[in-house]
Amino acid sequence: MAKSSSLTLILVAVGGVAVGFLAAQTVPSFTTPASAEESASPEQGEASPALAGLDSVTLGERARGEITSAGELNGNDGSRYLRYAISLEEGSLVEFSLSGALQGLVALYDDQLQLLESAETVRHHVEETGDYLVIVSGADASSYGPFTLNSRTVELSDSDTLAIGEPMDSWLDGTSREVSLTVEEAGMYQIEMRADEFDAYLELSGPNGYYREDDDGAGNLNARISDFLAPGDYTVTARSAFGEGSGLFTLSAEPRELPGDGELRNDGSVMPSDTLSGWLSGQELSYQLEIEEAGMYQIDMRSNDIDAYLVLEGPNGYFREDDDSAGNLDASIADFLAPGNYQLTARTAYGSDSGLFTLSVEPRELPDDVELRNEGELTPNETLNGWYSGEPLTYELTLEESSLVRLNMRSSDFDTYLEIYGENDSYSDDDGGNGTNSRIEQALLPGTYTVIARGFAVSGSGMFELQVNAEPTEMQPDA
Repeated sequence: MAKSSSLTLILVAVGGVAVGFLAAQTVPSFTTPASAEESASPEQGEASPALAGLDSVTLGERARGEITSAGELNGNDGSRYLRYAISLEEGSLVEFSLSGALQGLVALYDDQLQLLESAETVRHHVEETGDYLVIVSGADASSYGPFTLNSRTVELSDSDTLAIGEPMDSWLDGTSREVSLTVEEAGMYQIEMRADEFDAYLELSGPNGYYREDDDGAGNLNARISDFLAPGDYTVTARSAFGEGSGLFTLSAEPRELPGDGELRNDGSVMPSDTLSGWLSGQELSYQLEIEEAGMYQIDMRSNDIDAYLVLEGPNGYFREDDDSAGNLDASIADFLAPGNYQLTARTAYGSDSGLFTLSVEPRELPDDVELRNEGELTPNETLNGWYSGEPLTYELTLEESSLVRLNMRSSDFDTYLEIYGENDSYSDDDGGNGTNSRIEQALLPGTYTVIARGFAVSGSGMFELQVNAEPTEMQPDA
């Protein structure tokens, strides 16, 4: 309530009230001037005693100042501050912000010294005409410097139509706000709702039962719906995430450029050496992959919009899936594929996010003179190459006499893991070699042993090298 009355008051700061620039910032602790304590209630048109003697600013004009060590002291955190009086009109939406070298905070109080807003940028809907107090403070005890206090009246739109390329500022007051959006040309569009005072939430409905919704897709509790939209009339519903909350928000709808040749492929056939762009709208997409020649292939799904996820299914029950093997939330499946027809599914890892992605299938060349062996007998003192695809590979090692056996498994594609068991013995290793390579060194009795070569995690895949050495020894194996 911004009404004028006499006042003798000490403002006690309450930690954690301020929001925005510094979450732990506290309200400055100060007393009203002595002259104000002795004043009677002002007549109409006179300044409130609580604001008497302060410099005044006019809404819409800039005020320059500087926070120095000689400024008034906030006893809570040691920061310094300056105070300004300002007159505000009922019904207006005002904004205060800082520019300049000072790392600071703006706080708005009514003339009873009740805190209304505190943030790096303050926006407030004025409920009553009267005198108010604006405080500019340093962010902490070491924040000093010149600043410019900017203020303005935010012009709110009451239009019920959102136009492509024309953002609108509006005010949410605890209920949802609906506006219409007309899409004249099919293409990708991005609708955003941004707000500082509440958690923004967007809904978009349109032709043929189209419906999408989003909470935090734009980050920092802002909402975003990016999608490929057909021509038609749509309804955009702007609200808070939990049905409560009020404050200023900005709503925008912008076209988004398609990459490359501007063509999207959301189904159909894909061949080795193909690269395509697609668009996910919350539903998984399926492609048909034909492999004519057995070999190693690498399939990548990359996106800046979504957490990519790949699934590959093929002949004889073949199944592989991957989430983040390509890094940065991108997916990759690298494997040795037999000839046949495969189904490749592109989707998001979680939820129903939407966005642009690229999908590529590339043959992967084997090094010269490399032959892959994924099973069979191991001969002491040999080195072989294999390909791990998520399933353990099993080999047999036969020792004619007691031997000191060294097994080394190396890969630049995945984190290796080795196991050997037989003759009542069992040993395993993860990172006994260099980096994520595996190494087992053990004295073993004569007999037949099973060697298992795999990845530490089932999601890894790629080429590996397995080296086997066995030296006759009179050492007794571990009991």
